[in-house]
Amino acid sequence: MHFDLTDLRLFIHIAEAPSLTQGARKAFISPAAASMRIKALEAQLNSHLFYRDSKGVELTEAGQRLFKHARLVMRQVGYLKAEFTEYGTDSAGHIRIFANTTAVTEFLPEVLAGFLAQRPGVTIDLQERLSRDIVRGVLDGSSDMGIIAGPVTAAGLEVLHFSTDKLVLVSPNDHELTQYPSLTLRQTLSFHHVGLHEGSTLQAFVREQAEKLGVNLLWRIQLSSFESICRMVEAGVGIGVIPESAALRHSRTMNLTIIPLDEPWAIRERSILIRQLDALPGCIRALIAVMTQHCS
Repeated sequence: MHFDLTDLRLFIHIAEAPSLTQGARKAFISPAAASMRIKALEAQLNSHLFYRDSKGVELTEAGQRLFKHARLVMRQVGYLKAEFTEYGTDSAGHIRIFANTTAVTEFLPEVLAGFLAQRPGVTIDLQERLSRDIVRGVLDGSSDMGIIAGPVTAAGLEVLHFSTDKLVLVSPNDHELTQYPSLTLRQTLSFHHVGLHEGSTLQAFVREQAEKLGVNLLWRIQLSSFESICRMVEAGVGIGVIPESAALRHSRTMNLTIIPLDEPWAIRERSILIRQLDALPGCIRALIAVMTQHCS
């Protein structure tokens, strides 16, 4: 069975559109030519790949299987091209990263700034995603690497531990909870919380821990950054659960009290997820090395 890379690339464009016309436009061919190529691909595989209607196209079960493999094939082709670029093995290429909230807002900006400054031929697409989407993205090839916190169960992936952080509670200095040397989440349930926006990995994680206790946290306001959370906490709006690294940094300029959380889930192991380290292009391996050194 022979696969044409042009056909696989076209198939991916249509699946992601999801429209034959839009997919053909992205592939720089006419809709008629695109339709002929997809029909030929379906005939070769003896399977229908799309459901077609007036609203566009939708992947069939066979199409979903091909989509998963096609993205991995094209990702590997991209890696192959990157290995033979004129800039060298680690000085050029494109890296897509799916990461959790803490990584995106806390330590990655500093790491990536230094990394990119030394490698003008490298570009990076950084996206904040939920943990399950990070794992799925690396597995199906839609992301080159993932950055996640907490336990990871992902067969088929390499998990590279690179640092440890923990979650703490931040409160105003005059809050009644400051009398305790440490707290459980249950002890905070009667107080208003300040948290991150919906869709953030940390927000989903903290909500999940509260749901395990059979309750919902009292969210006073939800914001886009740990700095904003700390400013609200300092003003007396509520209390917040954030990474200790962020709490320590903002406590240098704000009047905050940091209280340890006496919870087993408060310890957060940070890990890099990849499919196969040896198969990655030099620029991704170089970034992993920089991250490991920076955060150790």
